[in-house]
Amino acid sequence: MTAAYLNRIATAVPPHDMHRAFAAFAESMLPEGTPKNLFRRMTRMSAIEHRYSFVHPVETPDGTWKDAEGFYVPGDFPTTARRMQAFEQYAPRLAHCALGRLGLTAAERKSITHVIVTSCTGLYAPGLDYDVVEHLELSRSVERTMIGFMGCYAAINALKSARHIIRSEPDAKVLLLSLELCSMHMQETPNLEQLLAFSVFADGCAAYMVSAEPTGFALDSFLALNLAGTNHLITWRIGEKGFDMQLSGQVPGELRNGMAAAGKEVTRGREISSIDLWAVHPGGRTILDAVEQGLALPTGALAESRDILAHFGNMSSASVMFVLERLMRRATPGQQGCAMSFGPGVTAETMLFHAV
Repeated sequence: MTAAYLNRIATAVPPHDMHRAFAAFAESMLPEGTPKNLFRRMTRMSAIEHRYSFVHPVETPDGTWKDAEGFYVPGDFPTTARRMQAFEQYAPRLAHCALGRLGLTAAERKSITHVIVTSCTGLYAPGLDYDVVEHLELSRSVERTMIGFMGCYAAINALKSARHIIRSEPDAKVLLLSLELCSMHMQETPNLEQLLAFSVFADGCAAYMVSAEPTGFALDSFLALNLAGTNHLITWRIGEKGFDMQLSGQVPGELRNGMAAAGKEVTRGREISSIDLWAVHPGGRTILDAVEQGLALPTGALAESRDILAHFGNMSSASVMFVLERLMRRATPGQQGCAMSFGPGVTAETMLFHAV
């Protein structure tokens, strides 16, 4: 059967580094005392240095934070409709930037047969998939697929779908886009757990190509692992004031136990030591620690994931593609790899690959 290959990846983030400003703004919503002190401590320990957004942070003369667009105003946070308007305004800009960096030639654009888009942070129609076709002037017969609301593991599902396409249509060329504007969904709340969850998320986009051409990473196999009894730990629902996230502090512990129980199932029976390249979704420092401990990975195995977390935060479905992009730069032919992302379920979507 025809093999599928992840040929290349390009990434982009919005222009504004919002990490310190957004953390300060979130902290201002907490009461003095233990909640505020705990938030400060957890933010310092997050291992995140930068996160990017289209929301432009501005420091006021009294040292407080506001955004230049007036998007987040205390007492008057945006409705879901306003947030979706912002997504429709900003998402195409970020998509165009990533697509430009992908460097598709005129001949390559003409050869694209399928477009797959993942996003769980914005919806409109005609959507991003249509915008990609219009922007690149692709064939009007291109098949378009939207993968929505799957959260952080959606890019692995997109790669899985692209592999199915290539295996059934060897001449197909699949263009994929994973784009998330997580900063559009900050909530005005004194709830410490919710604010800590928001302090990790950021905006980002990855554009990538899958075909039967043997360059880049060969997509060898996929496996979904659902952790029993955890479906309440990560939820993502549409509310009147944006999308409401529930991200329980129990997730890292459950993930660590799940990885330990799965063992070699993750690597399809191979020794953990046989994996040279680990592309683990940088969902947070404790998430990466949980995977490292659960699978007993060697020190430094998740260096690229930790670096992406430090410089960009958790960009939901785009994040693992940022890690794979880094790995692709240094990989040598024959190296074996394992990618994984986590999301609602709690589910770990995993992929084995090798460099060609």
